[in-house]
Amino acid sequence: MAQLGTRRRHRAERQRGNEARPAPPDWLLEQGLNGHSPPVYVHTGDCWNMGKYSKGISQDQARRALADGTKACPHCRPDTALRMLD
Repeated sequence: MAQLGTRRRHRAERQRGNEARPAPPDWLLEQGLNGHSPPVYVHTGDCWNMGKYSKGISQDQARRALADGTKACPHCRPDTALRMLD
């Protein structure tokens, strides 16, 4: 019986954690390996290929980064989503 209560408590905790989790950002900027290197890619917020040094940015920041020469991720194609094709 104690296991049933423990499983319910764990399930409820997991559900509360999922509900409290902030929404993912719409756009990501992948930084280089150190703080001095330029950004590597702009990604959509749900890209499966984002690097571990990515941070959330606004749509305007994503547009600016692409316009300034940061590459668009070849997998999620944020330039297409932002309608910034050449």
